[in-house]
Amino acid sequence: MTRSEKVEFPGAGGEILAGRLDRPAGEPRAFALFAHCFTCSKDVFAAQRISTALAERNVAVLRFDFTGLGNSGGDFANTSFSSNIGDLVAAADFLRAQYRAPKLLIGHSLGGAAVLLAAAKVPECVGIATVNAPFDPQHVQHLLGDALETIKTQGAAKVTLAGRSFTIRKDFVEDLLTHSSGENLRNLRRALLIFHATEDKTVGLENARLIYEAALHPKSFIALDGADHLLSNRDDAVYIADLLAAWAMRYLDAEGIAAAPPAAVPGSVVVTGAGEGVFPHLISAHGHLLRADEPVEVGGGDSGPGPYDLLLAGLGACTAMTLRLYAARKKWPLANAQVTLHHAKIHATDCAECETKAGMLDRIERVVRLDGPLDAEQKARLLEIADKCPVHRTLTSEIRIETRLAEA
Repeated sequence: MTRSEKVEFPGAGGEILAGRLDRPAGEPRAFALFAHCFTCSKDVFAAQRISTALAERNVAVLRFDFTGLGNSGGDFANTSFSSNIGDLVAAADFLRAQYRAPKLLIGHSLGGAAVLLAAAKVPECVGIATVNAPFDPQHVQHLLGDALETIKTQGAAKVTLAGRSFTIRKDFVEDLLTHSSGENLRNLRRALLIFHATEDKTVGLENARLIYEAALHPKSFIALDGADHLLSNRDDAVYIADLLAAWAMRYLDAEGIAAAPPAAVPGSVVVTGAGEGVFPHLISAHGHLLRADEPVEVGGGDSGPGPYDLLLAGLGACTAMTLRLYAARKKWPLANAQVTLHHAKIHATDCAECETKAGMLDRIERVVRLDGPLDAEQKARLLEIADKCPVHRTLTSEIRIETRLAEA
């Protein structure tokens, strides 16, 4: 079970930076720091998913908006790559003062280049992971396009990046030239994990090769086949999160392993807010941790199935289990039972067989596919058995729900 908390702290230039601390319910095993991509924010899906996955494994992650971006204070036009590194160090200082210093640094795109350089100023760090990071910070110059020459000659220019307009100053461009990645990588002395998309059109795959060749062991490289630079496919972000979490466990010592988060006792389910707004919630059921949310189109973050999705899932799972169990007892050749369900609100007048004749009512459509060499009689009987699964009986019987306040 994880929670997400809003935090604020002063950045390198004194501006207040906005962040989120994704953490387990118990004491974290370790803390990590996440640096987002150039002109992105802490709330991009990749940052959220990676942070949540680590929190589920008892590693708390601080993700924050760099100065002038997202909800942080300051003017982006007055920032530089050096100030980004300074913001990362300030974030590490905040964690060290309020919780514990970060043992993991994670960076996406230019954020990856930033954590590689910031690591020298975070002595407690034992592992670094980069995602689609450039070998040299100067690589970001190609994103400026034709505006680069204007910046050099006139001192500043408006640049559109990811659909938003930013003022880039000459100082920013010149500052990029002051950082040497090769020498820094040779002196890194931390475990390094490099993720890179094979089809990255923004930061080419050769950057991963250069980073890998410059760094000393222990180092690992994982190719993200088919992924793009911003990880727009959610499955790619999930893949990174799972591998990163598994890799990180190897470099974290056994001290400070979190106690098990509060779990529901057998026969009960506990649901609590995830700390990320109205819709995201955490579910503890029989020792298993689940997540519920709502789709983006209704104001949620789509980080988990919705309440009705979970309801249908319960009915579908119960139906399939009941069919498999019945067929096994009968020794019928049922190889698999697939159940597809849909929920809708319909007018009572559209349901001739329903007792309710006015207003709206709920309709669940359940389609059962039976795999295996079954005859027609066996299939018909199994369809009857579908209506006898325990959850079906509960939903179609009289239900009494009693609600009371928990004791303080």
